[in-house]
Amino acid sequence: MTTTVPSPNLISGSNPAGEVSPIRRLLSLDALRGITIAFMIMVNNNGSNHAWWFMEHAQWNGLTPTDLVFPTFLFVVGVSIVFAYEARLAKGETRTQLAWQTLRRAAILFAFGLIVNGYPHFPLGTLRIYGVLQRIAICYLIAGLFYLWDRGWQSKAVVVVGALIGYWIVMRWVPVPGLGLPGRDVPFLDKDANMVAWLDRHIFPGRLYEGVRDPEGLLSDLPALGTALLGVLTGIWLRSKRTLGAKASGVAGGAAACLITGSLWAIWFPLNKKLWTSSYVLVAAGVALTLLALLFWAIEVRGWRGKWTWAPLVLGSNAIAAYMISELLGSTLNLIAGWIHGGPFNMERWIFLHCFAWIPNGGLASFAYSFVYMAVCFVPIWILYRNKIFLKV
Repeated sequence: MTTTVPSPNLISGSNPAGEVSPIRRLLSLDALRGITIAFMIMVNNNGSNHAWWFMEHAQWNGLTPTDLVFPTFLFVVGVSIVFAYEARLAKGETRTQLAWQTLRRAAILFAFGLIVNGYPHFPLGTLRIYGVLQRIAICYLIAGLFYLWDRGWQSKAVVVVGALIGYWIVMRWVPVPGLGLPGRDVPFLDKDANMVAWLDRHIFPGRLYEGVRDPEGLLSDLPALGTALLGVLTGIWLRSKRTLGAKASGVAGGAAACLITGSLWAIWFPLNKKLWTSSYVLVAAGVALTLLALLFWAIEVRGWRGKWTWAPLVLGSNAIAAYMISELLGSTLNLIAGWIHGGPFNMERWIFLHCFAWIPNGGLASFAYSFVYMAVCFVPIWILYRNKIFLKV
């Protein structure tokens, strides 16, 4: 499905900070989405194993900037739900119509995730079911239907608190079948002896990303939903009848609250992206809120728009398409190279060695490859944007 991108005048007006008016569309949110997807493409395509530490995931407990990319995107999905749904409701669409659209879009997103996992050979016997797009689809579906059912903030806050505390209780105080109680019989948050990994091994044996565990497992969708709902809460706040300055201050205050609470909770429930721990949800949301507060202040309050916002807005306008292109490009290159060489061939590695390995610093060489890879993926998205085509699932 395609639609045209609204003209800049309809996207955001030049409202002064003191004007009280609901915002119809946030350029700052689009910019955050674009920055996030650009970084996501880069960290997923380092080209070598010499990438700088901040371009790689933490091995287990702990946090790097790379670990913040996915939750930031999921947070943005939550904020977008509020603005998109309110815009459609204002046009006369019913909640039933929106519910069916939400279900259809979630199904398409999930299917896109399966395509990314299986391309190009689609091994049905071992095809991975979980994935980034699958998690987005599940959280989008639940958060979207929840918002249609009740557009108030109180119910969202209750569910966020319940999801994060409930997940901690399950991970800390519920015995893992056949293994024992975490923290007593097995180490707390052991890589394999935790409830998330145990459940996934029994649901999808032989289909997990890391063999015996998966970073997008079923049970960890619960705290991930908390991430999306924190985005929904932020969207509700940004659509309230407050001044732009008050909205920016509120987002900044929310960022501080999440960062402090999450950091303190991490003492007892460590930060862990692969398990999407509750402390990780709060810290990641705090970072996302901080970035949004800065962009909101610069773009919406101060009106600083221009060349610096162009590239993020282009990528943000077709974020899912950009992600799909980035994921399928590498597999396509390897597939073509395999046909030429008559067998498996790592074309990405070949490109890195022949075009970037001359850079003496391994981290810089890897970063250069990542940036160029992202730039290549940017081209088709720019073509879509130039033709005012916005792809929607």
